[in-house]
Amino acid sequence: MPIVKSIALFGLAAAAEIGGAWLVWKAVRDSSPWWWAALGVVVLGAYGFIATLQPDAHFGRILAAYGGVFVAGSLVWGMVMDGFRPDRWDVIGALICLAGVAVIMFAPRQS
Repeated sequence: MPIVKSIALFGLAAAAEIGGAWLVWKAVRDSSPWWWAALGVVVLGAYGFIATLQPDAHFGRILAAYGGVFVAGSLVWGMVMDGFRPDRWDVIGALICLAGVAVIMFAPRQS
């Protein structure tokens, strides 16, 4: 169950960080209402709390692994929310990042 919990938390964290940043982006770059930026800041703050719920106790490991999730999640967010179409190099890069996440988070370690 810890792997399933970790993956679910990474998904939730990605939605919070990417979604919050997207709300700020839309307010600043695309003239969406000002309150989108304020909501984005709140959602970004929620990301910080979500990350603390990961089963692993090492901040550096969690944030390093999350970087790979952020790369892949950002491409997916762009596809869904903005109609972005990644090219094969985007996809290959995201897969490499996710492989790194798997190694960082789920490789067998001695206790």
